[in-house]
Amino acid sequence: MRTRRTLTALTAGLAASTLLLAACSSGDDTASDNGTSGSTGGDASEVEVFTWWASGSEKLGLDALVKVFGEQHPDTKFVNGAVAGGAGSAAKDLLQSRLQAGDPPDTFQAHAGAELQDYIDAGQIEDVSDLYKEFGLTDVFPKDLIDRLTVDGKIYSVPSNIHRANVMWANPTVLKDAGLDPAATYSTMDDWFAALDKVKASGKTALSVATTWTQVNLLETVLIADLGADGYSGLWDGKTDWNGSDVTKALTDFQKLMSYTNTDRDGLDWPDATQQIIDGQAGFNVMGDWAEAAFEAAGKKAPADYTYQPVPGTDGVFDFLADSFTLPKGAKHPGGTKNWLQTISSAEGQTAFNKAKGSIPARNDAKASDFSEYQQSAMESFGKDTIVSSLAHGAAAPVATLTAISDATSKFTTGASDLAQYQKDLASAAAGS
Repeated sequence: MRTRRTLTALTAGLAASTLLLAACSSGDDTASDNGTSGSTGGDASEVEVFTWWASGSEKLGLDALVKVFGEQHPDTKFVNGAVAGGAGSAAKDLLQSRLQAGDPPDTFQAHAGAELQDYIDAGQIEDVSDLYKEFGLTDVFPKDLIDRLTVDGKIYSVPSNIHRANVMWANPTVLKDAGLDPAATYSTMDDWFAALDKVKASGKTALSVATTWTQVNLLETVLIADLGADGYSGLWDGKTDWNGSDVTKALTDFQKLMSYTNTDRDGLDWPDATQQIIDGQAGFNVMGDWAEAAFEAAGKKAPADYTYQPVPGTDGVFDFLADSFTLPKGAKHPGGTKNWLQTISSAEGQTAFNKAKGSIPARNDAKASDFSEYQQSAMESFGKDTIVSSLAHGAAAPVATLTAISDATSKFTTGASDLAQYQKDLASAAAGS
């Protein structure tokens, strides 16, 4: 039976919104003049799309989406506003500067969930609930996903995909050379520690990791493994005590995992850590399933060249995040924004994008046979597993909380604090102090 947990208030229905109409019409229905079908008004001559998909498999996904956009809306010019930087840190800084200066892009990428709360509270993005009705998204997006996107009866973004963050990737040759069965599964952290010890003894990096956000991604999976889905979710709604002994145990496991990692980690980003698996330099890596696209781009095939499974202790849990797009207040080309939101939510757009990016469609009418073996397994898991929201990728906590947790994690993993102080810092971060 499917289980879901929401971060935001559930709604009795999707109320009609007037905000989008105000932004898109401005008293000027110019859709036909701009040659764009389906737009209810506003300048649709172009759309500046602000993302952090500037390179690698992420850019391949964007390129695939842009191709469909050009076919569906040939009279709307696509303007690429991509900004490089792991997990979007550089892009988010620049975006905030533009929003505060009253110079928003026509749409910007954001992780669905709590990450949007700051933009909502600042009045920087519009309610797009009406588009869910107009595009028929209430019929093809799972209700539980819509619930997660809903804030006080309104929806502020349209997801282009679903990602899973709690995936453990491995190089089967490295494991075999270390005396391990490449097909083995690990049900607990202790089982995994034993395997990590063997890889470390073989002379290879046991667990590849990169800069701080990838370490926070690892941290959240350990918290899920040791606290369980309910306990992990309780960290974000106050039901689980950050100062509790169960959290101490999880942080102790995280500390042990970090002892298996590469010493150059802070100078790397996620593609570098994934590349260590591809090149046979490391045995294991924990990363979201955007790594699947990197393996495919390198010409690797599972299970001969790489394997995947849920992070030990998290089987049956889907650590959720979604890339989504918004309609900023004051967007210069709201008709272009609407066209972009239509494409990213369409069956054609989601299929093309997710095939390239390694994620899975948000739509429940996607054909599983169009996707890789991994993606098919992720689609099945999303349909039956317990869903929790990712911390590292903006779904579980507001940006300020994530920033404070990231700072505390960096201090801890660089030796600037001990475990007891780390736990205190995390508790303070979650409390907003």
